[in-house]
Amino acid sequence: MKKGQVYEGIVEKMEFPNKGIVRIEDEKVVVKNALPGQKISFLVNKKRKGKCEARLIEVLELSDIETEEKVCPHYGICGGCLYQTVPYEKQLEIKREQVKELIDGVCSDYEFEGIKGSPIPDCYRNKMEFSFGDEVKDGPLALGMHRRGSFYDVVTTGECQIVHKDFCDILLCSKQYFEKKGTGFYKKMQHTGYLRHLLVRRAVKTGEILIDLITTTQIVAEEEKELLNGWLQEILALPLEGTMAGILHTRNDSLADAVKDGGTEILYGQDYFFEELLGLKFRISPFSFFQTNSLGAEVLYEKTREYVGDTKGKVIFDLYSGTGTIAQILAPVAEKVVGVEIVEEAVEAAKKNALLNGLENCEFIAGDVLKVIDGLEDKPELIVLDPPRDGIHPKAIEKIIDFGVNRMVYVSCKPTSLARDLVILQERGYRVEKVCCVDMFPGTANVETVVLLQRVGH
Repeated sequence: MKKGQVYEGIVEKMEFPNKGIVRIEDEKVVVKNALPGQKISFLVNKKRKGKCEARLIEVLELSDIETEEKVCPHYGICGGCLYQTVPYEKQLEIKREQVKELIDGVCSDYEFEGIKGSPIPDCYRNKMEFSFGDEVKDGPLALGMHRRGSFYDVVTTGECQIVHKDFCDILLCSKQYFEKKGTGFYKKMQHTGYLRHLLVRRAVKTGEILIDLITTTQIVAEEEKELLNGWLQEILALPLEGTMAGILHTRNDSLADAVKDGGTEILYGQDYFFEELLGLKFRISPFSFFQTNSLGAEVLYEKTREYVGDTKGKVIFDLYSGTGTIAQILAPVAEKVVGVEIVEEAVEAAKKNALLNGLENCEFIAGDVLKVIDGLEDKPELIVLDPPRDGIHPKAIEKIIDFGVNRMVYVSCKPTSLARDLVILQERGYRVEKVCCVDMFPGTANVETVVLLQRVGH
């Protein structure tokens, strides 16, 4: 095989998260976003010793697992979803096998409990970060998701299938308003322009909506005030199914292409909304972490609670605790739960949520787990880990192991990071007892995994 050449082949399988595997001339080729069973044409763009990567050009024949019908008109263009043409049961099967293969590669003699599906496979997300941009260079304003494989192009996703219709109505209304006003978007290379992101959060249980428009400061104050007031009136006039909790404006002049808070003002209502999980109430602010699938989160946390087991009279550490969801689910019968989270806003939300739920035995500490862990006065009898996508810092994992607890439960949103961390945990005296996947992200390549670890000899 040669770099720059186009080949055809049939995808044998898909490795996590979206790596289609094709074999040509006894060589393994990785083609991203190609589904198992598809006949595809692809261009080899990377070739190193023992490693070959290619770009998908065209799907020549659909896989047997696909349906002809494309439910979402943006599918294949927008980079959000991978499995829109695959029936949900088959999606679960693919994810289950991907995770099992990764765990089997580092563990043996454990119980694999398969995968639990999301209670609803469509319209499940409670949060979206939409980007302003254009679909083609110097084209009209677009608002939505990045085009698949592109850092610059944005696709207007006005008929997205993984969110409630309220999201799409807010998106289209905002796009049309700013387009009519001729307002420019922030161009990453030139660092000029005004519109950056539109953050929309909508609780599944309560129906409350929080909107945050993220812009630069590259507009004069009086003009900005008039522009934002006009947008606000357009949004408030929308006939939405949910109820509007708050509409915010955040300024962000950082060079990074991420939603950052450089100062937020409330244009309408309040800067938080409420969601409910497993009988508890959670106050959520614009930037605090909360699982994006509320109904799926209930399934995930039920499984976590099951793996944690008896908590009566025990001190529990919830590391990487976010807004303290797991801590509060475990708190009612525990002696004490200590949560550690690096995002200060999330910690403040966790404290308020604990008060809201009448839980007095929760303590939440703001800081990096690696730095905070040495100063914790309590000694845990059980640890729950729910780290970010990259897993646990190698130095932090050593300190966590040094607590010597008999039981740990690891909740992971990236199975490749999980597999890496499980190697270390096993080397240091823990045995993997049970593993269960929970699909929190139907239609996409992502999946959550819950692992129960037991200290050897206990």
